[in-house]
Amino acid sequence: MNLAPNRFKQAVRAGKPLIGLWSSLCSNIAVEAIAGSGFDWTLLDMEHAPNELPIMITQLQALSNSSTVPVVRPAWNDMVLIKRILDSGAHNLLVPYVQTVEEARAAVAATRYPPEGIRGVATVHRSNNFGRTKNYYHDVNDQICMIVQIETPRALANLDAIASVDGVDGCFIGPSDLSASMGHRGTPGHPEVRAAIEDAFRRIRKAGKAPGILAPIEADARHWLSLGAVVLAVGGDIALLVRHADELAAKFKTNTDEHR
Repeated sequence: MNLAPNRFKQAVRAGKPLIGLWSSLCSNIAVEAIAGSGFDWTLLDMEHAPNELPIMITQLQALSNSSTVPVVRPAWNDMVLIKRILDSGAHNLLVPYVQTVEEARAAVAATRYPPEGIRGVATVHRSNNFGRTKNYYHDVNDQICMIVQIETPRALANLDAIASVDGVDGCFIGPSDLSASMGHRGTPGHPEVRAAIEDAFRRIRKAGKAPGILAPIEADARHWLSLGAVVLAVGGDIALLVRHADELAAKFKTNTDEHR
């Protein structure tokens, strides 16, 4: 058994738009249900969701026979966290809060076996099919997709250098954190923030890397697609659940209250 090519990474490098959904429900059943919708990828969040490694593994399992590819966001740019996620079978990472070229290089190094990086070597784990994937150690370095998250003015100032790091496949803008750090907390659509993101997209594309962003408002999502977004998240599972639950409850609660 040989290691299969990473089709998500291939599409990212080709600049093909990939439409995804944020998953923060920490549920294998939820991601299995999402997978049937036809999204290209889903983000398994371990930063802003109480999603720990054993739960995340069940989510990877739920997606293993799906055309929807898992992307995992670790809680932090930490070599130990990243090593454990990789050994669990993830090949696509979105690393949060990368602000400098040194931090970008550290993120990449954490995903590569020596001598290219510092990933610790375990001989039997889920990612190498428990030792059955014979070419795993030879090929896996090139099959990991690394996307770094740009969330602050400092990161924007260093964006050209970050995007030029070998092994960084894409730069993903975090509009909520970016707007907060720019003094516009809670207003990611502020003209100043929007202009900064548009400039970031141009610089990421100039570096030959894939721009990405979370845009749950359809008009915004289509705008970013028109500017070359490749890794585009168009919503989240919690927000979908809450919105539709609220609408359904309001529809019937209003009618019920009127007849009391």
